[in-house]
Amino acid sequence: MNPKIDQYLSEGCGRCALGNTPQCKVHFWTEELARLRKIVLDFGLTEELKWGMPCYTLGKKNIVIVSAFKEYCAVLFFKGALLKDASGILTTQTENSQSGRQARYTSLDQIAKTETILISYLKEAVELENSGAKVEFKKVTEFAIPEEFQAKLSSSPDLKKAFEALTPGRQKGYLLHFAAAKQSKTREARIEKLMPQILAGKGFDER
Repeated sequence: MNPKIDQYLSEGCGRCALGNTPQCKVHFWTEELARLRKIVLDFGLTEELKWGMPCYTLGKKNIVIVSAFKEYCAVLFFKGALLKDASGILTTQTENSQSGRQARYTSLDQIAKTETILISYLKEAVELENSGAKVEFKKVTEFAIPEEFQAKLSSSPDLKKAFEALTPGRQKGYLLHFAAAKQSKTREARIEKLMPQILAGKGFDER
C-alpha cells in the first residue's frame, strides 16, 4: 500500500489539500474508493499515484486506475476494449475512447453486488498484459477532419504543411479537440486559438 494513496483518500486531490476545491470529488466517494483499492490490491499490482489518482501497474505497464467523478467513482481498465465484458458493466468515458473502459459505481452496495465480476475482469486484464496483447488504435487518416478546420487547411498552405508535419499523436489530439465542440462557432474559435500552436509544431496542450 502506497502512503501517497492513503493521503489521497484522507485529504483528497492536491487542489483540495490547498483549499482550492472545497467540494473535492474524492470526498464524495471515500468509502467506495477505499473498497475498490482493496479489491485491486489483492492482485499484487504496484500501487502508484499518477495523474493525481491511484494507478495500478504490472511491470511498469498501466493496468487500471481508480478515479472519482462528481456522479460516480470508477475503475478504468487501460486495455478495457480487449476485455470480453460478458456482464456488460463497462462503458467508455468519452465517445472517442479507443482503449480505456470504465466500471462505474455509485455505492458500496453496488460494488459488493458486482465484486465477483470486477475480480474476474481484473484477472483477465492482468492475463492480457502478460500475453502482450495490444489495442489496435485508429490511424489519424480514419478520423474525420471538421469542415471548419479543413477550410483553414485549404486556404493556408503553411498551416497545412505544419499540420502534416506533426506527429500522428499530435494530429489526432487536434482533430479530437476540434470535433468535440458541438457548435460550429466554437470549433472555429478553437481552431483560431490553436493555429499558432500548430505552426509552432506543438500539440494543442503543449506550452
